[in-house]
Amino acid sequence: MKQISLIEERAIQLAHYIIDSKDTVRGAATKFGISKSTVHKDVTLKNGRKVGQVVP
Repeated sequence: MKQISLIEERAIQLAHYIIDSKDTVRGAATKFGISKSTVHKDVTLKNGRKVGQVVP
Protein backbone atom coordinates (compact mmCIF):
# COMPACT_ATOMS: atom_id res chain seq x y z
CA MET A 1 0.00 0.00 0.00
CA LYS A 2 1.37 3.39 -1.00
CA GLN A 3 1.87 5.88 1.79
CA ILE A 4 0.50 9.34 1.03
CA SER A 5 2.17 12.58 2.06
CA LEU A 6 0.77 14.99 4.61
CA ILE A 7 -0.06 17.43 1.82
CA GLU A 8 -1.97 14.77 -0.11
CA GLU A 9 -3.83 13.80 3.06
CA ARG A 10 -4.74 17.46 3.65
CA ALA A 11 -5.96 17.75 0.06
CA ILE A 12 -8.26 14.78 0.57
CA GLN A 13 -9.53 16.16 3.88
CA LEU A 14 -10.15 19.56 2.28
CA ALA A 15 -12.06 18.04 -0.62
CA HIS A 16 -14.25 15.96 1.67
CA TYR A 17 -14.85 18.93 3.97
CA ILE A 18 -15.91 21.20 1.10
CA ILE A 19 -18.22 18.57 -0.38
CA ASP A 20 -19.77 17.45 2.92
CA SER A 21 -20.25 20.94 4.40
CA LYS A 22 -20.94 22.73 1.10
CA ASP A 23 -18.58 25.39 2.43
CA THR A 24 -16.59 27.76 0.24
CA VAL A 25 -12.86 27.78 -0.42
CA ARG A 26 -12.66 30.78 1.91
CA GLY A 27 -14.53 28.89 4.63
CA ALA A 28 -12.34 25.83 4.24
CA ALA A 29 -9.22 28.00 4.42
CA THR A 30 -10.41 29.53 7.67
CA LYS A 31 -11.37 26.13 9.13
CA PHE A 32 -7.99 24.57 8.26
CA GLY A 33 -5.91 27.68 9.03
CA ILE A 34 -4.39 27.97 5.55
CA SER A 35 -4.69 30.41 2.64
CA LYS A 36 -7.39 30.31 -0.02
CA SER A 37 -4.67 29.80 -2.62
CA THR A 38 -3.42 26.73 -0.80
CA VAL A 39 -6.92 25.25 -0.58
CA HIS A 40 -7.52 25.80 -4.27
CA LYS A 41 -4.12 24.41 -5.26
CA ASP A 42 -4.49 21.36 -3.02
CA VAL A 43 -7.95 20.30 -4.15
CA THR A 44 -7.45 20.98 -7.86
CA LEU A 45 -3.85 20.07 -8.60
CA LYS A 46 -3.02 17.49 -5.96
CA ASN A 47 -6.37 15.67 -5.96
CA GLY A 48 -6.86 16.02 -9.68
CA ARG A 49 -3.73 13.99 -10.40
CA LYS A 50 -4.88 10.98 -8.40
CA VAL A 51 -7.13 8.45 -10.04
CA GLY A 52 -10.01 7.52 -7.79
CA GLN A 53 -9.71 10.52 -5.49
CA VAL A 54 -12.34 13.14 -4.82
CA VAL A 55 -12.22 16.19 -7.06
CA PRO A 56 -14.78 18.83 -6.11
